[in-house]
Amino acid sequence: MEQTEFDLLEYGRNGLQEEANALLTAAARIDEEFKTAVDLVCRCQGKVILTGVGKSGIVAHKIAATMACAGIPAFFLHAAESFHGDLGAVQRQDVVIFISNSGNSDEIKRGLVQALKRVGVKLIAFTAKPDSILGQHSDAILDITVEKEICPLGLSATTSTTLTMAMGDILAMAVMKKKGTTLADFGFLHQGGARGSELKGEV
Repeated sequence: MEQTEFDLLEYGRNGLQEEANALLTAAARIDEEFKTAVDLVCRCQGKVILTGVGKSGIVAHKIAATMACAGIPAFFLHAAESFHGDLGAVQRQDVVIFISNSGNSDEIKRGLVQALKRVGVKLIAFTAKPDSILGQHSDAILDITVEKEICPLGLSATTSTTLTMAMGDILAMAVMKKKGTTLADFGFLHQGGARGSELKGEV
């Protein structure tokens, strides 16, 4: 049944404020693990592989795209497909960023993390559970804990996915800054669209 006895504008403002607060809380938690993650990506001799399932997988796909446009060789690997041959795309010199709020998803419980470590990759975890299977096997952990989701039922991944995407953004930008990516470098990767035209001086 549709509920009409609430202020939609106030609800919208409060929801955005809650998500903003989650980002500020996460910013205060940034520690040496973040530096380790940046260093792992900067030193990567292969590719950076983002993986996850569900909403985490969707966010992982976006972070991979952000990294690629920042000049970081990256691609998305669906965690579930890893058990059907796609693990062969992963090589020892790669860095894997595994996104899982629980750190104990079905794929993880089935041994995906151990399989990745057997390949020999460095593993960065985006998780809210550092003591999880994922956390225990990772070389760096970025904490994506949120107090609550803004979903009225407290169930749908909302605040947590916002934080996860922001964490991926700042990781990519920190690597970009540390590597000294120039405007010319960026322009080479962005030759199309309005941004490409702007960089070429056409706008």
